[in-house]
Amino acid sequence: MPTIFHRAGRWAFGQATVLLLATMLMWAGNAVAGKLAVGEVSPMLLVCMRWMFVCVVIAVFARGNLAADWPELRRHLPVVIIMGIAGYTGFNALFYLAAHHTTGVNITILQGSIPVLTLLGAFLVFRTPVTKLQATGMSVTLFGVLVIATRGHPEALSSLSFNIGDIWLLIACVMYSGYTVALRRRPKTSGFGFFSAMAIVSFVTSLPLVGLEAFRGELIWPTPKGWAILVYVAIFPSFLAQMFFMRSVELIGPGRASLFANLVPAFGAVLSVLILGETFEAFHAVSLVLVLGGILIAERLGKR
Repeated sequence: MPTIFHRAGRWAFGQATVLLLATMLMWAGNAVAGKLAVGEVSPMLLVCMRWMFVCVVIAVFARGNLAADWPELRRHLPVVIIMGIAGYTGFNALFYLAAHHTTGVNITILQGSIPVLTLLGAFLVFRTPVTKLQATGMSVTLFGVLVIATRGHPEALSSLSFNIGDIWLLIACVMYSGYTVALRRRPKTSGFGFFSAMAIVSFVTSLPLVGLEAFRGELIWPTPKGWAILVYVAIFPSFLAQMFFMRSVELIGPGRASLFANLVPAFGAVLSVLILGETFEAFHAVSLVLVLGGILIAERLGKR
């Protein structure tokens, strides 16, 4: 019998690995899509229509899940709204806005700070113990973020000469980390029902941002290329990746599944070079090593 359980465990991990590799590749592709969207569709409209498409899919295929979970979701509606604004609307709005000012390589590497920021947030909010190795890993990763934000020139700190896109992306990472920490207290519903509610909240709360964008004369209706980008981000990073990730968490648990997020910076940097033709410079390599190395220390060695 132990052999059967062992084989079942290996099968579950193998299936989860395939799903998670696809998930991280799609999330890394989101950074490339954000860069390709510049001039093809305005960032706030991209956020809004991205979640509008997801809501249409939910209405067609998953309205039963949402209806079944609605009583519990309604009891915690303020929490759902705040989490939707921070984790979906705010993060994606700043993410696509940052793409107008920084590179795809920077976007993906800076996202590597999210796991460590989440670790810090869990300590501040829930007093989750942090070991010395985890603290060391956190420091190494944040130093890697500093390297990318200053383009390998720390003296930029004295003149505050940061790229505004990097600043917006760092704020977005803080918001998503806060959302991740809050998941510990999310309503006790199915993962799909909760995701559906979050998608609806994100769509509704992004409408004022589109209105502001139009008022400022910055609204860009999608070009043919813009429509293709919209279809990609709606189907892959927004919907399939979320479904794959939730299934993977069911198979191997959130802790082991979250470790795969470390692949996003690596995948994203490669995609940015191959698709966008961006230059991978020395400070990118240093930052990538620091970010991934810090996460390895914090998530693997620190937990041991």
